Amino acid sequence: MFPRNLLRRIPKSTSLHWQNAAANRISLLIRHVPLTTRVPVATHFYVCRRTLSTPAPMVNVSDLSIERYHALSDATMTTLLERLEDLLDTVGNDAYEVDYHSGVLTLNLGTYGTYVINKQPPNKQIWLSSPRSGPKRYDYVPESDGWRYARDGIGLGELLDEEITDMLRTKVSLHLEGVSTQIRE
Repeated sequence: MFPRNLLRRIPKSTSLHWQNAAANRISLLIRHVPLTTRVPVATHFYVCRRTLSTPAPMVNVSDLSIERYHALSDATMTTLLERLEDLLDTVGNDAYEVDYHSGVLTLNLGTYGTYVINKQPPNKQIWLSSPRSGPKRYDYVPESDGWRYARDGIGLGELLDEEITDMLRTKVSLHLEGVSTQIRE
């Protein structure tokens, strides 16, 4: 029962990749043992299973029509672009730049890192990748007329104001609340 004993010694906390690699090494070892000393072929097969400890992603079903989503997200992205351009002009650092193409806004703050903010029409969300707080997905909340992160309830503008203020050491207020009033028709 040579292989079974070795398989039992592989800790369950070991990743699936390493469990399979260990099982493959065992089978290679057995092939080189002379036939007279070989253990009979196992009739039972062990299946390695992986359990997921990460909770399922939060999926919010939005009642927004796709046209309304595009109007709100375009207004938000345009307002954000204009306010960030004004901010970078007042800061006056040539290493900082903001760019917007095809629904993706990139804010490069030099050594502080790069923000990427983009539209996600299939989910009707705006996604943010922050060098400080990591990735977040924002849903439009009609009650607050803004984009909010479902897990902590913080708005897109609030987070950007706080993080950019800390990085640039100057008070930043992007005024992203009241999205529906910014729609240009």
